[in-house]
Amino acid sequence: MAAQEWIISAFTFAFGCCIGSFLNVVIYRLPREKSLVSPGSACPGCGRPIRFYDNIPLVSWLVLRAKCRHCGMRISPRYFVVELLTGLVFLGLYLVYFYSPLRQGMQAPNGRFVYVVHVVLLAAFIAGSGIDLELWIIPLSICWFATAVGFVGAAVGGYLIDPEVIKAFSLLPVASPETGALALGAGIGLAISLLLLKAGLIHRSYQEPEAQAGAKPVEVKPEVEKGAFPFADDPEFNHRLEAMREVIFLTPIVLGAIAANVALTRPAAVATWWAGLLIYPAVAGFLGSLFGYFVGCAVVWATRVLGTLAFGKEAMGLGDVHLMGAAGAVIGPLMVVVAFFVAPFFGLGWALFQTFFKKIRQIPYGPFLSLAVLTVMILHDRIVREFAFLFLH
Repeated sequence: MAAQEWIISAFTFAFGCCIGSFLNVVIYRLPREKSLVSPGSACPGCGRPIRFYDNIPLVSWLVLRAKCRHCGMRISPRYFVVELLTGLVFLGLYLVYFYSPLRQGMQAPNGRFVYVVHVVLLAAFIAGSGIDLELWIIPLSICWFATAVGFVGAAVGGYLIDPEVIKAFSLLPVASPETGALALGAGIGLAISLLLLKAGLIHRSYQEPEAQAGAKPVEVKPEVEKGAFPFADDPEFNHRLEAMREVIFLTPIVLGAIAANVALTRPAAVATWWAGLLIYPAVAGFLGSLFGYFVGCAVVWATRVLGTLAFGKEAMGLGDVHLMGAAGAVIGPLMVVVAFFVAPFFGLGWALFQTFFKKIRQIPYGPFLSLAVLTVMILHDRIVREFAFLFLH
């Protein structure tokens, strides 16, 4: 590696650590509904603003020995860990993509654009995982931000990178006429479901009873776990009814996808027009990313609904649904399915430890989904080779 590349690598690590410093702000403030930009960082103990020389990623935590300079309040090691982890992820992915044989195609002109999209997703996942570990919730705004980056990245990517290279190496999601029609129909169905929800014709699942018209207030038990729905442990609470509400919400999405696929790919004249429309990189990229989003949501939502119906308890959270939707929008439909089945291998050890030693029945699954997504990003080409028959266009 030339001296210039060592400098770039060092900068990539340092930049990742700076992003990690911002992610610490997101992890602390976002679930507490505080502004991410104002006021500036301050010690929660004495309230004094943190000076710039005490806010240098990694270095300040070590120099201050994990204590506030003024009041001596202990600074959580989470700040150091998140900064270091983000820096290592930024650097590690950079080296894998551009200095190893694991990812072919990244060396194409403007291939670094794909790297940028991927690290933005991973940075969002680090923030979401940090919040999930602490509070057992994943703010949907994080997932929506990452999803939007996936949509824009896929739509713009075809104008920065040769579309044939993108398809050959699966660098970004690209829709075929069939998957594009499914994505468009599902998007229309989602809009219909949201309108029905807003009109009150269908109801949200797991809505607090006092928020429902005519319902009696229910006392929240003090022992309810963090991040859990307040009435989830009530033996009289009907989880299966909540699952059926979600099935009703999903029905227009499924029907819309089927109807659009039939309407746009069966009649010869319409199919020809539709295939011609997908020649445009922005259209094919956006619909490919949208299809990946729906597939990512679907694999988790199906597990959630079927698990809830089978066991009578809420299975997985809606935050996990949106998390994998964001992943699908960035890495595509097939890779997000692989990631979903890889995640349990990361979560099994944690689950056993929590069950036997801490007596906790609920585990934060977001971090394991995030690890699985990182894994398939790194092993993408190997997965494609092993399952090449699934990637035939």
